[in-house]
Amino acid sequence: MQNDVTILSLHGKTPKIHDSAFIAPGCRIIGDVEIGPDASIWYNCVIRADVNRIVIGARTNVQDGTVIHCDSPKPGREDGFPTIIGEDVLIGHMAMVHGCILEDRAFAGLGTIVMDGCVIEGDGMLAAGAMLTPNKRIESGQLWTGRPAKYLRDLPEPAIAEMRAGVAHYVENGRAHKKAGGA
Repeated sequence: MQNDVTILSLHGKTPKIHDSAFIAPGCRIIGDVEIGPDASIWYNCVIRADVNRIVIGARTNVQDGTVIHCDSPKPGREDGFPTIIGEDVLIGHMAMVHGCILEDRAFAGLGTIVMDGCVIEGDGMLAAGAMLTPNKRIESGQLWTGRPAKYLRDLPEPAIAEMRAGVAHYVENGRAHKKAGGA
């Protein structure tokens, strides 16, 4: 199988990808990107760190078709908005993650949009299809939904346990896909 992955250095920055990470065919990884151990970047994702940095932690999965970008420094906001994604994070298919922080064990569901300056704390969840507008914070254990997203309720313990099981599933699934011919 031909592995159609683009890993592109830009502005003197080359993506750093841990050897144990799974990078699926069709991915585009550009610039100042760091991807941690046992992370999985699924089919046709774009991770473009051309104006700031992007960090993706250990065991995090970025599901098919997701776009991750960052925001450049500006007067009054000299650091801009890098995108910092912690460990054990679940990011659903077709999400757009831009200039934000997803702390360890955060969850961004299918088709979500997470905008500049947002934070999803550990065990916090942005529901499928929701849009988290700039500078919002989902606290630990909260579920937010809608466009624009608003607090809905606290998550019960079984839902949090299910998210953690999902992380383990994606680590194993990434290893299987890598063995079958992915990067």
